[in-house]
Amino acid sequence: MTGLFITLEGGDGSGKTTQAQLLTEWLEERGRTVVRTREPGGTDVGVEIRQIVLHHRGEVDPRAEALLYAADRAQHVGTKLRPALARGDVIVQDRYLDSSVAYQGAGRVLGATEVRDLSLWAAEGLLPDLTVLLDLDSQAARARLDADDKVFDRLEAEKDDFHSRVRAAFLDLADAEPDRFLVVDAAAPIAEIAATIRARVVPLL
Repeated sequence: MTGLFITLEGGDGSGKTTQAQLLTEWLEERGRTVVRTREPGGTDVGVEIRQIVLHHRGEVDPRAEALLYAADRAQHVGTKLRPALARGDVIVQDRYLDSSVAYQGAGRVLGATEVRDLSLWAAEGLLPDLTVLLDLDSQAARARLDADDKVFDRLEAEKDDFHSRVRAAFLDLADAEPDRFLVVDAAAPIAEIAATIRARVVPLL
């Protein structure tokens, strides 16, 4: 069996973690070995980087933030993702380079092209076979986060205009690469979303 690389993208509160877990369970029931991971924080080095980019109490310059995400990605791809694909595993990953383009490129206004080029260099050109974009209005997403009564990280705490830019950037990315992206209405019932994702994954297996 050949390896398969699936990423889940979307704004904070869109349900990526839930759908990643459901997809992982479905794949394992079908006998596939699944590597369930995330960015940032999918490696030991990445855990330390995650702490800086999401929970550092002081200021982090936007360019430094983008470079930290790229460093996390380089470590992740080199030590975890490529070996998993070589073994024939299925990777189910919460966030990848499209999040950098949306959050740092558009949210931080660093430029989508520049951030994408940096991410592709860090990842040695590795792109997912499928990217599931869970699309949700930023206000609805914020309402979900508020309902969870959680402490916001640095990105979750940004203002509405930041999250609106992020959502628009994700949709632009999906429009530019329709063969790679599956756009799903994240306001739909959880089971319905899971079924839509599975239907897209079946031919890739």
